[in-house]
Amino acid sequence: MARLRIGSRGSQLALWQANHISALLRARGHEVEIEIIHTTGDKITDVALAKVGTKGMFTKEIEEALAVGRVDLAVHSLKDLPTELPKGFEIAAITERQDPRDAFCSRQYAKIEDLPQGARVGTSSLRRQAQLKAIRPDLDIHPLRGNVDTRLRKLGQGEYDAIILASAGLKRLGKTELIRQIIPAEIMCPAAGQGALGIEIRAGDAATRELLAFLNDPAARAATTCERALLNRLGGGCQVPIGAFAEVRVAVNREGHEFTRADKAPQLNGALAPGVHLHLESIVADPDGTKLLRDSRDGDNPEKLGNDAGAALLGRGGDAILEAVYGRGLAIPPQP
Repeated sequence: MARLRIGSRGSQLALWQANHISALLRARGHEVEIEIIHTTGDKITDVALAKVGTKGMFTKEIEEALAVGRVDLAVHSLKDLPTELPKGFEIAAITERQDPRDAFCSRQYAKIEDLPQGARVGTSSLRRQAQLKAIRPDLDIHPLRGNVDTRLRKLGQGEYDAIILASAGLKRLGKTELIRQIIPAEIMCPAAGQGALGIEIRAGDAATRELLAFLNDPAARAATTCERALLNRLGGGCQVPIGAFAEVRVAVNREGHEFTRADKAPQLNGALAPGVHLHLESIVADPDGTKLLRDSRDGDNPEKLGNDAGAALLGRGGDAILEAVYGRGLAIPPQP
């Protein structure tokens, strides 16, 4: 069996993810080591992420270790991976997805609608801020950085009336006691790739790719490929006010057999099998919530569906919204 070295960030959640993949590999008889690598994003803790503007700020140093052979694979939150990987890398697997939606966390209030006028809400995500402002323009949105424990502690100490976090991370860490509401995607469209793990390797490393093939989940691969295609079409990084949420819908195939689980629906040459389709919800929003564009559509080719939705949003005014975001210095467009 193989000896595999995993590169990971050092945060509690990143290490949970790396250990999760490690356990699955060890169960197959492989020897696994985890190397902690500190990234640019980990070192900058006092500035809102949207203002940092470093493409791949949570992945660059890990990719450098991968390139020189210090590690054999990297485990990332897929939403942190740029839509276009640097030359020399590939995504070998996208794991079965945890709940991609956002969670409303509070000590006192059961849901967003229950917050009092002017309530203080913590988030450093322009995407979350924009959608909160669209439904509750009275809210006082404040930056919130730090690991999950730090953010929950600040909430517990009363610095915020509520905070918004990815439900996937909270569930993985078993820190669900302050979740009051899993926010429906129709109210807060998640980030592209949220809830999924991307396993990155050196391009052309066929041996490692084959060892990791069992980790790849067809439904997660299809849905996130669609979401990332939309993000790429819009030219946005993970900190831009863009949301994308794709789901594989269970259907009946040509032979009359119903797929009882969407995550087992097969794919053919990048497209879903006959009778299976994706539903994609997406948004582009001004950070102040005054303008929010939505798109909803179905298709059987993940990449084409994402590209088409992105083009439609740009044509309806998304280009002007994103140009204004970049122009105000709220987010830095990804570099070519």
